Amino acid sequence: MCTALTYKTKDFYFGRNLDYEHGYGQSIIVVPGNYPIPFRHMKDLDHHYALIGMGIMTAGYPNYFDAMNEKGLAMAGLNFVGNAVYHPVDETKDNVAQYELINYILCTCANIEEAKEALKNLNVDNEKFSDQMPDAYLHWMIADENGCLVVESMKDGLHVHENPYGVLTNNPPFEIQSFLLNQYMSLSAQQPGNTFSKEFDLNTYSRGMGGLGLPGDLSSTSRFAKCVFTRTNSTKEESEEASVSQFFHIIHSVEQQKGCCEVREGEYEYTIYSSCMNTNKGIYYYTTYNDATIHAIDMHRCNLDGNEIVSYPFMDEAKIEYQN
Repeated sequence: MCTALTYKTKDFYFGRNLDYEHGYGQSIIVVPGNYPIPFRHMKDLDHHYALIGMGIMTAGYPNYFDAMNEKGLAMAGLNFVGNAVYHPVDETKDNVAQYELINYILCTCANIEEAKEALKNLNVDNEKFSDQMPDAYLHWMIADENGCLVVESMKDGLHVHENPYGVLTNNPPFEIQSFLLNQYMSLSAQQPGNTFSKEFDLNTYSRGMGGLGLPGDLSSTSRFAKCVFTRTNSTKEESEEASVSQFFHIIHSVEQQKGCCEVREGEYEYTIYSSCMNTNKGIYYYTTYNDATIHAIDMHRCNLDGNEIVSYPFMDEAKIEYQN
């Protein structure tokens, strides 16, 4: 399961938690604008926007979990098993396979308006990368500093939703997640007052009772509500250090710890990494489960006009800094 988040101070930030029971051998991958990107049913791209993100290279093909392009558009895929349905190729539409979608949108669209236009006639088709690599059943969040979308390919077709919350988790579908926020409408960051009954003398019994009733379990509906509340009420400072730090505090508020979410006997889902992208500056930040250090890769320090992929290792070794 996963959580994706947008955040705006002076710059715009986009990132996610990737929660699963094991990693994939992922790394941070920079794809320059002249690296060829093939497609099954769309025109291959020899020239496109440069990308940076977390993913895996498979037979020379970048499979991104989350990424942004040099223009400031970002995108992430999140688990949507049970609701995601991919369809046969439709000759009347633009057909993009599930594994191609992040590359297709980010390579060809400079902003959220161009992404909306590209999605109008899109069919997410059911072709697999290979027989050894089955489909990942996902939905996606796409955003820049001017808007945020959720994309869900379901049994009845492709749904594209405006996302005013800047948050996405997993099941149920986004419209239901949005509706369920109604049950938290009484939450407040302020100290609570007695609305239970005038008949009883009920009082706050300590400091720090703001957000009383906010869910804290690891279900996707609870993570959605908690992350929306935390994002909405978090204070903002404009410096890069403060913005990145606050972003990670928000996304870490819904991280998963090993042992708390058993997916099968002896196997536990946990937050493998958390990412934060400054889409204005092209900097990809991340932390990992074992390494809370904020690592940063600036895509503009790479040759974005080249034709060779650059990858950076996933730093996941625990570090403790002694001060005495």
